[in-house]
Amino acid sequence: MLKARKAVYEVKAYHPPLGGRRGLRLDFNENTVGCSPRVLQRLQTISGEDLARYPERAPIEAAMAAHLKIRPEELLLTNGTDEAIHLVCETYLDAGAAALIVVPTYSMYEIYAAATGARVISIPSDKDFRFPADRLLNEVTEHTRLIAIANPNNPTGVLVAEAEILRIAQTAPQAAVLVDEAYFEFCGVTALPAFRKFPNIFVSRTFSKAYGLAGLRIGVLIGNADQMPLVRRVASPYSVNSVALACLPEALADGEYIRRYVENVLEGRRGLEQALGSLGIKYWPSQANFVLLRMGERAPAFIAALRVRGILVRDRSGDSGCRGCVRITLGSTADNARLLAALPEVLREIGRREKVKA
Repeated sequence: MLKARKAVYEVKAYHPPLGGRRGLRLDFNENTVGCSPRVLQRLQTISGEDLARYPERAPIEAAMAAHLKIRPEELLLTNGTDEAIHLVCETYLDAGAAALIVVPTYSMYEIYAAATGARVISIPSDKDFRFPADRLLNEVTEHTRLIAIANPNNPTGVLVAEAEILRIAQTAPQAAVLVDEAYFEFCGVTALPAFRKFPNIFVSRTFSKAYGLAGLRIGVLIGNADQMPLVRRVASPYSVNSVALACLPEALADGEYIRRYVENVLEGRRGLEQALGSLGIKYWPSQANFVLLRMGERAPAFIAALRVRGILVRDRSGDSGCRGCVRITLGSTADNARLLAALPEVLREIGRREKVKA
């Protein structure tokens, strides 16, 4: 009887609730208005002959390197951030290795690491989801080969100080330190300058969030020029499709579009945090395009009441330390205003339900 590797049977399944997402999408941290018009114009010029060719990644990687002010050999375009995570795990982990993650965090770190047969060690966040740098370093051993850090973190929005990341990289030189900067545009803090000084630091970014290209699946992995050729060895040369490669330069060129969208998000984030504070709802200050709040036992009713009003938000109760928590994405000015207008009404409604039950 054919059997998969033991590690595959033990990997936790990840089933994002993608079905039936009709309404205002404040549940998956996507761009709520879509990509730059320049990307849409480029899509219209793609021919059948273009699609018949295998994608050529090198010219677009050169353009990406110029955008980041680094060398082409220091980066790899990937099929979203997920492939970047997968490739780092495949390059540096095996059955005798250990991977460290701080929870709650993005689920795919654990899934890709565990699939290699490595032991995944989950370290709970400190109070208010602060990053537990000292406790993480206490778990580092000679077997530690990967430390994955989402910065800012998802689903909490908490930012790890650059000094802490550098301390981790210096203390664990035998481990790949993957800094996932999926929400970089919303905080402006990056570990990118450090990857040349610390050859074990890798930085990943995505174009699924601020850039509105989640459907095209494109991201980038940056690392030391001595390490990136090793990562390329386990990567498919065709994993990034030709449509995504054609559109990326247009997305990068429209910096004004991204700037305006990010400003809308940051304004909405401030407004939502102020509203939650005035309503007496516990939340965690965020450095990303979302806010995590705690509704406790009212979370299911809160989510359902917003859905009735055509607003989708994400239940994060299944994450470590997040029982009763809901994550809400911010988007355009109009989308943010719609959310803020619905909040008091929803809270009154679910409050009335509680009184009826009592």
